[in-house]
Amino acid sequence: MAPRIEAFFHADSNTVSYVVSDPATGIAAVLDSCLDFDPAAGRTSSAHADRLVDYIEREALTVEWLLETHVHADHLSAAPYLRDRLGGKIAIGARIREVQHTFGEIYNAEQGFARDGSQFDHLFEDGEAFRIGEIACTYLSTPGHTPACGSYKIADNIFVGDTLFMPDAGSARADFPGGDARTLYRSIRRILDHHPQTTLWICHDYKAPGRDDFAWRTTVGAQRENNPHVRDGISEDEYVAMREARDAQLGTPKLLIPSIQVNMRAGNMPPPEDNGTRYLKVPINVIGRATD
Repeated sequence: MAPRIEAFFHADSNTVSYVVSDPATGIAAVLDSCLDFDPAAGRTSSAHADRLVDYIEREALTVEWLLETHVHADHLSAAPYLRDRLGGKIAIGARIREVQHTFGEIYNAEQGFARDGSQFDHLFEDGEAFRIGEIACTYLSTPGHTPACGSYKIADNIFVGDTLFMPDAGSARADFPGGDARTLYRSIRRILDHHPQTTLWICHDYKAPGRDDFAWRTTVGAQRENNPHVRDGISEDEYVAMREARDAQLGTPKLLIPSIQVNMRAGNMPPPEDNGTRYLKVPINVIGRATD
């Protein structure tokens, strides 16, 4: 039986969160949830996450997995909030440890900050099989955008995170610390080696020029025919040259500073300081130097 897939678009960050469920058992997974964050006021809210909660409760689903494709640089994860409301295990790829080491240094994380991935309930190894109810799933390590990027193959669907955008929009940047354009190309080709009719679900959409509507569903075949960055016939060296030149012109995502230090903790805020308040740090003249 095919999974039921419900998409929830988060307009503030152009992110698509998904609830994937097994119609036979009512078991569900949430992918790439979003916590609303106002950086000017330093305030969070759960408006978007509550849309998922309402849907899950209305459909009487049981959440077993809260899946992250990677440590996002453009929104805060709502996984801890959803786990408190609905249950489930927060999971990400095992290479999260590399991200924690890199950004633990950048943010000069507190002495007790563990860099072993233990903030997450489960760390997936490449090729690891798991299930959503009776539906067979596989974790695919697809690094390049970040070292810990992964894709989730759920039946004949692949949730690709930031690795690919829609076929008219191209691919993700690869200039964050630990990113690599050559590695990203190979990860993309790994995804595109699947059957042409395999459905791909995208994590972000910004409406490519000439398109009026947001979109997040495509296929392997459409990517191989039409994606301007990685369609068939574009070599690895051509891709690397394009990606590196393009990345050199990109600015820093507006929520990178808060997002990374929260998401590397599985969506948890840094611990409170001696006055009981939690703080997000802004490293001065560090992130731009590392990514530009």
